[in-house]
Amino acid sequence: MNIGSVAEKTGVPAKTIRYYEEIGLIPPAIRAENGYRHYGRNDVETLRFIQRARRLGFSVKDVGNLLALWRDKKRASADVKAFALNHIKEVERRIAELQSIRASLIHLTDRCHGDDRPDCPILDDLAKAVVLSQ
Repeated sequence: MNIGSVAEKTGVPAKTIRYYEEIGLIPPAIRAENGYRHYGRNDVETLRFIQRARRLGFSVKDVGNLLALWRDKKRASADVKAFALNHIKEVERRIAELQSIRASLIHLTDRCHGDDRPDCPILDDLAKAVVLSQ
């Protein structure tokens, strides 16, 4: 099956499939005589696995580790669970960070009059943060 068909079946854009090949996440496709990539059923399954893992927020590097675990039929499920639990901790850290950002933005927008006056506490706060970081 060609790259367009695989992209359609997996939801992974052709450009991303080529990128995954380039970085070694999936093996290089077999090339037909015309030079076009040809993919098999295993490639489709692997790309679906990658797509699902990426949607769950795993980094490309983590997906590589998950693929290794998936392919290793002798691996302990405890290893997979530990990997997923570590990812949950990272997700929770990002959620806390986003909640903090949200709270800051709510505070700033509550202080802004939102009228025709040029004074804006939102911009003042952003400018202050720039000065503090220099």
